[in-house]
Amino acid sequence: MCLGVPMRVVGGDDVTALCERRGAVEPISLLLIGPVPLGTPLLVHLGTAVRVLDEEEARRIDDALDGLAAAMEGKPFEHLFADLIDREPTLPDFLRGDPPG
Repeated sequence: MCLGVPMRVVGGDDVTALCERRGAVEPISLLLIGPVPLGTPLLVHLGTAVRVLDEEEARRIDDALDGLAAAMEGKPFEHLFADLIDREPTLPDFLRGDPPG
């Protein structure tokens, strides 16, 4: 399983950004996405930025990661998955088996 985490650009240059997540700062390669402005949230995997996130998506990913950690510790976690509670799951169009058109 691959896991990407949201990080925020706090410094760096056009090739390597200094990114922060919960107080830890580390260098992150920007070779896959190119230069980005300070403050930009990024999805980071193994020291490489794989895409730019908007604020809402970064928050939802953080909530999901916090929810998983809480569930593993036996703590309440449902509030961290508010976007999934009380909603029917949906399949993408290509998995529904509906005829094209």
